[in-house]
Amino acid sequence: MAIVLGGVIALFAAYSYIKLGVYYRDEGATYSFYKRTFPGSHFAASLIGWCVIFGYISTMALYAYTFSSYAISSSAFAESEWARRLVAGIVIVVFMLINVWSVRGMGKIEDLMVYSKLVILVVISFVLVNNSQTTLPVLLQNEGSTGFLSILIVASITFVAYEGFQLVINAVGEMEAPEKNIPRAIYSAIFLALLIYVVISLGAILAIPFDEIIKNEEYALAAGAGHVLGHWGNDLVIAGALLATSSAISGTVFGASRQMAVIALDGYFPAILARRTNNIPVAAIICMSALAFSLVLAGSLQVILEFGSVTFLLVSLLMAYANFRIRHLTGSSLIVTVVAIAGLMAGTVLIFYHVFVHRPEQIVFIGGLYLLLAAGAWLYARKGAGRTVVR
Repeated sequence: MAIVLGGVIALFAAYSYIKLGVYYRDEGATYSFYKRTFPGSHFAASLIGWCVIFGYISTMALYAYTFSSYAISSSAFAESEWARRLVAGIVIVVFMLINVWSVRGMGKIEDLMVYSKLVILVVISFVLVNNSQTTLPVLLQNEGSTGFLSILIVASITFVAYEGFQLVINAVGEMEAPEKNIPRAIYSAIFLALLIYVVISLGAILAIPFDEIIKNEEYALAAGAGHVLGHWGNDLVIAGALLATSSAISGTVFGASRQMAVIALDGYFPAILARRTNNIPVAAIICMSALAFSLVLAGSLQVILEFGSVTFLLVSLLMAYANFRIRHLTGSSLIVTVVAIAGLMAGTVLIFYHVFVHRPEQIVFIGGLYLLLAAGAWLYARKGAGRTVVR
């Protein structure tokens, strides 16, 4: 239920991205949409640019941390926090080099990873469902005390699982018929992700005891599949997880680095990040990778997840507001846009409420990150205010 609700929120959020993407057709995406909708505020443009880029950096850290958790889950280092962080750093460097090397080469590797992981996930789903140890009515009866508020909180915290749809617009300059392909790509991506998540989670809760899922946390699916299906089940899940997180890292580096270069070109990031070699923003790719590894070293999986989700909820909320302001130009529905604003705002409040009640110390960490982002955005907004860049 939480995954479905998260997907619904993502669909409403995507509506404004699609309308703005088709209207502006700018590879700067989130940042450019807000800057062009509200051209009078340099600080607002700079702040949303910093927030969205560091949101992507947090997802890179999240994917890399998850990759490393699964990669070493069957080794003697499974419980070593530093081993996880080291492996996460290695995989970030690998995909940094791939993206610097060649767009065409990266695209072929990305396609191979995506198709392979989809096949593996279908097999995993079928096997787990086929080895069910219980039924949904029994689970609902045993877990009847779960409140709807808890489900809404989980849906909000896991919103980051859908953030990849925003990266589609970063490739608008290399896309045929954007007015058709942007909505097709984004809506189909969210639908397929939602379908995969629901089927995988359904198979997991039917086949794997809850205590196994809770005990193993970061690599629960592999550990549970190994318990139910033996070593080959464990190996298959690990392969699927490694492919899934690898393609997520690669796609995020590709799209977000180009957005970072656009922001730097406007003076809101260091100028060196705008430089491109063979149309590849090498400096931006290296910078994002270094910052993602720094976040892996500084925070836990939980805090990275919460920071990423609340950042993308806030950014999506601002995009919905921007679309609301120019809905007469984008041809957007007032009802859909208002519902999106309300849903995204509710999700943001729920995350902060959850963190404040259960892990108040993390409010300090997340709040500190936002203060640093605001300070950096303010500093470069002052510099950017003196520049007029025509793109």
